[in-house]
Amino acid sequence: MPDRTPDPRRPGEIASQLGKAAKKGPPPVHLWNPPFCGDIDMRIASDGTWFYQGGPIDRRPLVKLFASVLRREGERHFLVTPVEKVGIVVDDAPFVAVDVRRDGDALVFLTNLDDEVAAGPDDPIRVAGPPDAPRPYVHVRRGLEALIDRKTFYRLVELGETRQRDGTEWFGVVSQGAFFPIAPADAPPT
Repeated sequence: MPDRTPDPRRPGEIASQLGKAAKKGPPPVHLWNPPFCGDIDMRIASDGTWFYQGGPIDRRPLVKLFASVLRREGERHFLVTPVEKVGIVVDDAPFVAVDVRRDGDALVFLTNLDDEVAAGPDDPIRVAGPPDAPRPYVHVRRGLEALIDRKTFYRLVELGETRQRDGTEWFGVVSQGAFFPIAPADAPPT
């Protein structure tokens, strides 16, 4: 009898498992606890490009399918199906925020994979690095973030205001009633 154990080194095998799960709605990866099957040669570059065995994955639907079952555990990232979990490399953040718009009192970000997220208390904006070299991020889902690209960050800065926080004046943005500091008011980002 042939062995039916999924081979995590074959993206087609992972895609087959994902295709079955995707027909039922968004995958509940937070509920799945399959065995770890090892790392695969898959990487998400800081610009959001997905690579397999050194070459870019050009099929956008396949990338979106993989992204739908991406899970972060600590500092590691995994693709998770009901039957297997494989490690992948993420250079920075797994998504890139490529646009932002104001929708009522919310700042709504669009990612490179067409996810929309309204920044707020549950999906905060954070800025890493010094004011002269900020690296802004927005939470997308379950610990996964999107790096806010340069043009979108400039648009975000145009929506900024100054507020007092912990006795210091901060420059930042407001979304869904939450204030997200970007830089001290005396050193706003340029």
